[in-house]
Amino acid sequence: QVQLRESGGGSVQAGGSLRLSCVASGFSYSTYYMGWFRQAPGKEREGVARISMTGGVTLYAESVKGRFTISRDNAKNTLHLQMNSLKPEDTAMYYCAAASAPFASTLLRPTEFGSWGQGTQVTVSS
Repeated sequence: QVQLRESGGGSVQAGGSLRLSCVASGFSYSTYYMGWFRQAPGKEREGVARISMTGGVTLYAESVKGRFTISRDNAKNTLHLQMNSLKPEDTAMYYCAAASAPFASTLLRPTEFGSWGQGTQVTVSS
């Protein structure tokens, strides 16, 4: 029932910017917590950022803090991730995810998110 579709990925040079988007359907979007995760080849999926139902509370991984901004538009059922000052280590498949329960900690846990998009590739070259 829940469907999440990411877009906006691409290839950029270090220092560049990208804006990822996620369109949600099949559920009451405004009642879900949302997050962005990423996974590089050979690595575990890691949390990038999360946002509360109304967008008032956000949490970022230390590696992206100050460079990335997560936001949501509940009227349009969309989630966004503005990525600035991109680094080669940001290269990964980025996933949009939804959670139906409040976060239990300040950790960005994949297990707290029950629905996932297909991913959009972000490649940052030196």
